[in-house]
This record gives sequence, C-alpha cells and structure tokens, in this order.
Amino acid sequence: MSIVNHRALTDIAPGSKIYFIGIAGISMCGLAEISVHLSYNVAGSDPRSSLQVLNLRNLGVQVNSEQIAENIDSFDPELVVYTSAIPATNPERVRAMELGIQTVSRAEYLGWITRSYKTVINIAGTHGKTTTTAMASMILIESGANPTVHLGADLDDFNSSTVHLGSSNNLLVSEACEYKNSLLNFYSTTAAILNIDEDHMDFFTDIDDIIHTFVRFGADLPEEGNLVIPSHSRHIGTFMDRLRETCLEEKHTLPNIVTFGAFTEDSAIQPTFYYKNLRYEDGFPRFSVYYNDELYRHIKLAVPGEHNVHNALAAIACAHLNGGTPEAAHKVLATFRGAGGRFTKVGTYKGASVIADYAHHPTEIAATLQAADQIPHRKIWPVCQILNYTRAKDLYESFIDVFKNREEVIFYKIYSSRESDNLGMSAECFVEDINSRGRLAHAANSLAEIHALLDNRVTEEDIILFLGPEDIREVSQHFCQSEHGVYLHH
Repeated sequence: MSIVNHRALTDIAPGSKIYFIGIAGISMCGLAEISVHLSYNVAGSDPRSSLQVLNLRNLGVQVNSEQIAENIDSFDPELVVYTSAIPATNPERVRAMELGIQTVSRAEYLGWITRSYKTVINIAGTHGKTTTTAMASMILIESGANPTVHLGADLDDFNSSTVHLGSSNNLLVSEACEYKNSLLNFYSTTAAILNIDEDHMDFFTDIDDIIHTFVRFGADLPEEGNLVIPSHSRHIGTFMDRLRETCLEEKHTLPNIVTFGAFTEDSAIQPTFYYKNLRYEDGFPRFSVYYNDELYRHIKLAVPGEHNVHNALAAIACAHLNGGTPEAAHKVLATFRGAGGRFTKVGTYKGASVIADYAHHPTEIAATLQAADQIPHRKIWPVCQILNYTRAKDLYESFIDVFKNREEVIFYKIYSSRESDNLGMSAECFVEDINSRGRLAHAANSLAEIHALLDNRVTEEDIILFLGPEDIREVSQHFCQSEHGVYLHH
C-alpha cells in the first residue's frame, strides 16, 4: 500500500526567497506565479522555455536555463521546491541539502499553499480534472467570488496562463492529482472525485490501492466539508463503503455528500444534481440541470461529448456549494471552449478539421472519440500516441478495445520521458494486433510518415484527431503548418 509522506512545512514569511527546480512545469509555473502574488521572492531553473516562463520573467522572476549548484549559492533561498521529475542527484537539490535549506516536493508545497486559504475546492479523479476545475472556476468568477485558481493547463480566459489570481485569500480552486498520492497533501473544504479508474500503475499496486488513496482524500475533509461524487460510476460504491468504514474507525462524521449524474426513470432517489433531456445541436450538448429535484438551469455547452456533461455537472455542484449562481453557470458554459490541449482545434489540413486532445488513457480516448462522432463528418482519422510504456503494457487490451470498431487508426511512436525499458511495447505491437483482428491500423514514427498516410486520402469533410501527450499535440501543430495546412495560433 502506498503511503504519503506528510511533512510539516515551517511558515515562510512573505518576502522570503523560494526557488523552484523545474519551474517550466505546467503546475510549477502556476505555483511560482501564485507565490509572487503572495509576496514571496521567487526564482527557479529549467532548460525548457514556454510562454509561461516568459510571463514569469516579465513578473521579475529569475529563471535559469542551467541547473547548477551555483544558482542556489547566489539566490540563497529559504525554501526549495522540486518536481517529481527532478532526481535527488540534481545539482541544485544536492546543494540545497548540503546547505541545510528546506526542500519540498511540488505536491507538498501546493499542500502548504492550500492552507493559506479559508475555503479550498480541490477537484480530483482519474479523468476530467482540468476541464472541471476550469469550468467551476469560471462559474465562480462570473458569480463574483473572485477565486485564486491553480490549473493543470493554460486557459485562454486566463490570458493563456495556468492561474487566476484572486483579490484575497478567501477562496482557492485547484485540481488535485492522485499520482504519487499528491492530493493527500492538500487541505480541502470542498473535494470532488469525478471518477476512479486504473492509471499510474507504475506507482499504484492495483485498483484497491487507488481507491484507498481517494478514500483517504475524502476522509481528510473537515466534518463541515463537502464531498462531490458521481451517483453511478465504476468503483464509487466500493469507495463509499470504505469511506464510511474509515470515518467510523476514526470516529469522525462523514462529510456532506453531494452527488451528480444522469436522471434515471427507474430510481426512487435521484442525484443531488442531475441532468435530463440531453440532446446535441451541431455536435454540442444541450440539457436541463436539476438541483434537489427542482430545475436549476437549462445548459448548453461549447465543448462536445457526454463526458463533458458530467464534468459540467460536477463543476456546477462545486461552484454552487461555494457561491456560484445558476445564471453564471448558464452564461459561462455556453462559451467555455476548454482548457489547453482539451479538444482544441489546431487548424485545418486540406480543409479537414485538425483537433488535438490530451486523452492518453483508454477511457479518455473513448470519450473523446464519442465526442468527435457527434460532430458532422465523413471520416475520423485518429492519430494516437500512448503516454509511456508502463501504461501501454498495463492497459494493452483496453487500448486495443477502444479502437476495435474504428474504421482506421494511426499509432504514433510511444512517448516516454522517464523509462529506460520499453517492456516490449511499441506502436507496431498495437498495429499488428488490430490488423490481425480484421481492422486497419498503421504505425508512424515521424511527421513525414503521417503525411504519407493521410495526404492523398483526407477530404475537407474529415476530422483528424491527434490523441495523447504534448509531444503528439506539437506534431499536430507542425502538421497544420505544413503545405495545405492552416494553423490557428492560440
């Protein structure tokens, strides 16, 4: 069973120096910006560059492109924060330890930040965290609540930043990742668990281990806290049984349970927030939301897919519990077009729509394909890159299943940044297996090979759907920037 290392972070007075190793990471750059907002003196290092790093430099943050011990000597920080990708042998971490400087992980630091706020909404779950956090945040902003927001992706509404800075320390909205038990560091007054699924099996031992982490997350809520969960979802029944057992064993009251989900005719008890009358117009969902069996608001979404109906419902619940209004939900969700890398229209190629999505788990891929199916088209061309060899091996049959009924699929070379062993996995493995089952799949190891597969076959009525991590989404941009393509700058 994986156990989180709870660490007490001593109070760091405003004006103190904090150094971020790996500051270009999508969460780290946001935490650095929040730290500047909280009046800390911030610096950091990362060999990578990005718009977020440029933004930090514009805020006066020193960002070193080299990670060397001298950076710690010259900045002389009171605290060093590092990401999970930074090994203990990193020269800056080593130097900080030699000097007796307190060093903490990104998750531990975010946990400390959450304790700086009176009210904290943490949105967790295997899938949909970023979208739901963004939706809930925008509803609260429109409602006048003015939260500080920490996202796992950039958002156009935040001027392509990953954060929104509130005017006070009253309310924080953040997504909470389960990987390496990160979320167990966080303080919550409202916690949402969108779903529970098998993922990150390089860390968790099995599904019971994952459920245990989410149970601990829910049990750590204060007695007056809110727990937002789906009414019907795989593993949620087991989760609730174990949560009740844990609260009973630890002699504290179960938090206020708020459920969300679809209306079901044959059920005597409906979710706290439920939707009905779901329909699609031009591929986008329209539905009615009810709260405690009374009409809350008619909602239309500007993002496709029934999975986003569930995300929207969870966002409405989290926002409502913290001052969000039905009018704000209606207005925001009608124009919300997603966070960065979530069903993002990259451009066109020979007139075909090119869309990129971070879907990297079979469940997410299935939901994204279903969303694309609702949009008028002649043919969908999935171009899938699996994120790391461990996930490819552990979820092999699930990846095969998700594409078994597709007309055609392209597998791009597997992406892995932290594994030395490919575990016998490759794009070609999936291609051979799918083709042996009577379907049509191709392998591609470069942009040129994708062009070779698509150039003479794509029509303007098609959708080309790039699925997976940032690597394949960057390929989608280059694809649209090539001859016959139109790239939409974001």
